[in-house]
Order: sequence, then C-alpha cells, then structure tokens
Amino acid sequence: MRVIRVVVVDDHALFRRGLIELLRGMPEIQVVGEAANGHEALEVVRRTGPDVVLLDINMPSLDGLRTLEALRKWASSPKVLMLTVSQQEADLMQAIRSGADGYLLKNVEPEELRKAILRVYQGEGALSPEVTAPVLRALAYQSEMANRQILSDRELEVLECLAEGKTTGQIAAKLYISDNTVKTHVRHILEKLEASNRTEAVSKAIALGLIRRHEP
Repeated sequence: MRVIRVVVVDDHALFRRGLIELLRGMPEIQVVGEAANGHEALEVVRRTGPDVVLLDINMPSLDGLRTLEALRKWASSPKVLMLTVSQQEADLMQAIRSGADGYLLKNVEPEELRKAILRVYQGEGALSPEVTAPVLRALAYQSEMANRQILSDRELEVLECLAEGKTTGQIAAKLYISDNTVKTHVRHILEKLEASNRTEAVSKAIALGLIRRHEP
C-alpha cells in the first residue's frame, strides 16, 4: 500500500499539533496539510489533494458538516473521517447523510485511529463503538417512518422556524397565523416526533433529515 496522504482539520491548535505528531509516527501516513476551520480546509484540500481528511465538526467560520457538504460537491473529493467530541445523534446522522466515510470520537486509541484511516482509504466505513447504537437506532426509526408522511407542509414550516430559534409570536407573524395555531402545530410536531420539548423535536428532525441544521 502506498503512503496515505492526510489533511488534519481542527480549530484547537494544541489538539491539532498533537494529532499531527501522532500521525507522523505512523509509516503508512503522511500529513500533507492542516487547517483550523472549514474555509481553510477547502483551500488546503484543493491545493494538496489528500487521500483522507480528518475533520472536526465544531469549528468557527465554516463547521465540519458544511465543509463535508462542500467537499462532496467536488468532482473528485477525498475520503472524509469525522474526528470529533460530538455524540449528538443529529450531528452523527447529518454527517452520514452528507457522505462521511467514518465517524470517530476524539477519545479513540491511536491504533484504532490508524486502522480507521486505513479502512476509509480502502473504501470501508469506520465508526466509534459509542456511536454505533445511535446510528442503528436512527436508521431503524427512519425505516419505520419512511412509509408515512410524518409532518404536514405547514408543520415543517413551523419546525424550520423553531430550528431558527423563533418564538411563538415570531412564528405567527412570519407565517401569518395566530399564536394559538402555532401552539397547535407545535403540539402536533411533538406528538408525531415523540419529543418532550421543542429542542428535542428540532434535534430529531435534523437526525431524520426533515430539516437542515441552522447556524446560531
């Protein structure tokens, strides 16, 4: 196997430098670039043409999920292995839907990281054990819901507003409906998504692909 060319993308300089030093001790891997945010990552990847990108999720300017989406629009894009602290089901499922080749937590052991890079380079997947169960659970839920329309068009509009952080009054003004109608739609959304509150409903909707994540 030829040496695997890797770009490391993480906004925490100390972690990024430590990871690079770790990878430099692995003979199968060559670090060809690094970046602290998504915008830098796209430029570095364009310039260096790596085989694999190790990509964090929570970054300023352009986060890892939107960076992944941008990479997947390229005619030829590298393998992408998410390396993050996030165990949120919404992040996990959005990464998978956007074309991530693997999803590892930052507590991964060095040898497991090395094996994961080799696997995604060879076209296989890689998941941390901690996120395997949420993936299977979410996929099963998606399959269960696939044959029925979960939310009406109006409920989806209300849900998008919730994801944007709008209040009941702001939603009513935007959609030209009454506050009571908004509250009724929200109640139906919570029931259909089996969510206990608005935040959980938004998180589940993102995980199911009903709406997209909104930047704060």
